[in-house]
Amino acid sequence: MNRLILWVWGTFVGLGTLTLFLTQSVALAVLLALLAATCVGVATMRVTDQWKRRADAFAAAARGLVIDPGVYLGSGEDPISLAREMQTSALTNRDNARKLAVLRAVIDGMAEGVWITSEVGTVVEHNNALKEFLYTGLEIVGHHPRDLVDSAELHQAVERACRDGQSSRLELTIEGVRPYVLSVHVSPLGRELGGSSAVFFDVTELRRLEKVRKDFVANVSHELRTPITAIRGYAETLQSGALKDPVAAPKMVDIIHRQAERLSELVEDLLELSRLESRQTQLSEKPVELAEATQRALEAVRPKARLRGTSIEVQITPGLFALGDQRAIEQVLLNLIDNGVKYSPPNGHVWVSAAKRDGHVLVQVKDDGPGIEARHLSRVFERFYRVDKGRSREMGGTGLGLSIVKHLVTTMKGDVRCESAPGQGSTFSVELPAPEAQHFAPPRPSAPEIDSARSEP
Repeated sequence: MNRLILWVWGTFVGLGTLTLFLTQSVALAVLLALLAATCVGVATMRVTDQWKRRADAFAAAARGLVIDPGVYLGSGEDPISLAREMQTSALTNRDNARKLAVLRAVIDGMAEGVWITSEVGTVVEHNNALKEFLYTGLEIVGHHPRDLVDSAELHQAVERACRDGQSSRLELTIEGVRPYVLSVHVSPLGRELGGSSAVFFDVTELRRLEKVRKDFVANVSHELRTPITAIRGYAETLQSGALKDPVAAPKMVDIIHRQAERLSELVEDLLELSRLESRQTQLSEKPVELAEATQRALEAVRPKARLRGTSIEVQITPGLFALGDQRAIEQVLLNLIDNGVKYSPPNGHVWVSAAKRDGHVLVQVKDDGPGIEARHLSRVFERFYRVDKGRSREMGGTGLGLSIVKHLVTTMKGDVRCESAPGQGSTFSVELPAPEAQHFAPPRPSAPEIDSARSEP
């Protein structure tokens, strides 16, 4: 373009000189010179504008912006090629930054904790979940694993990943307000990147459920073994000749019968608990009169209470209703009253009361038994948990009654708790929803009376 301007300028100057020489006309020469100057000015403005737009394009590319599609970029021109390369690089960087932001958001949204370490083992990146796991007031970035977690095994795993490129799996227990059991997978990032990564999985609930399952299997095995051993032992004794003993044989048969009943109760309670936990039992939500439900529960408990001389006092106003399942409420009352009778001393007392409070109905069963120490209160509703194991088995308990109570009350959207102290008896409180007006079915209209007497004609 610069060469074109010079050629046009030279051509017009030459023509003007030639015209002046041939025609000896100054006016015509000046006219040609003005025309040449005008053409050169226009060409210069166009070139200047084009280079200005190219400069703007270059600056835009440097800032990572898109080049104006109206700008003509000639090939083979170094500044423009550089601008194109810079634009391509800027667009690539912007795309990478977007992908990195998305990846960061995904990692921060993970429930698992993640950290990245450098080649020397210091943490350079981590996500938000890791802070909740480690219970540390330190800034995680810039510290070694041994400064953040008191575990030599984790520190050695990070060192092996950084130095030898070996992956490791381990479990840690993090103490704190809420102890965590963490499964950690440490792996190398590769030779090119260096360093290592670690992913922390919270397996606290999984380990707790595994322990519950193991305890349940062990407890069931133990509870079943006792009656089975007794039945088998006395049956073998009777087979060996004791069947002919008129004194010992009836006692042995009675023991076998009692143990068989205990085994049957245990199996029934296990089946009932299994149905409740698997939600196979459908409970209704209807108004249940507590005075009537309590009387039905007492019918099953009174024979045992008479044998022990235990008096049961009921303080429930007729017409007090709770929202729940009729059979479930009766079973809850039966289990709690039966426990009160069993653990009260001979000639003891059991009190059953109910009252409406803040939109709920509070049912309480209190006894004057030996009471329960504070360390046992949080576990009395666990399956097979016994405060006094020997005494509980002597009284014929299966260890599942309170666990069934807990499941039934929870299914009916209620709550159950125990308050007790050694030597002061125990009070079990059940809180159930109180029915509202819409839960009561409207009374059916009575049929109109029909006068059967016929009028005389």
